[in-house]
Amino acid sequence: MAKKLYRSRKDRIVAGVCGGLAEYFGLDPTLVRIIMAALSLGGGFGLVFYILAWLFIPEAPEG
Repeated sequence: MAKKLYRSRKDRIVAGVCGGLAEYFGLDPTLVRIIMAALSLGGGFGLVFYILAWLFIPEAPEG
C-alpha cells in the first residue's frame, strides 16, 4: 500500500501540517515545527508553504 501525505488529526497545533509531514517522513514533529519556524523567519517561505499545505493537503481520514 502506498504511503500518503495527510494533515495530522492527533498531532496538531494549528492545522496539522507539521504533524502530518513528521508522520510521513518519520521525523519528530517538534523538529518539523522548528524547521518551519526558521523558514518563516528567514524570508517568509515557511509561512507561505504552511498556508498552501493547509489548503491542498487533505486531513487524515478518521480511524
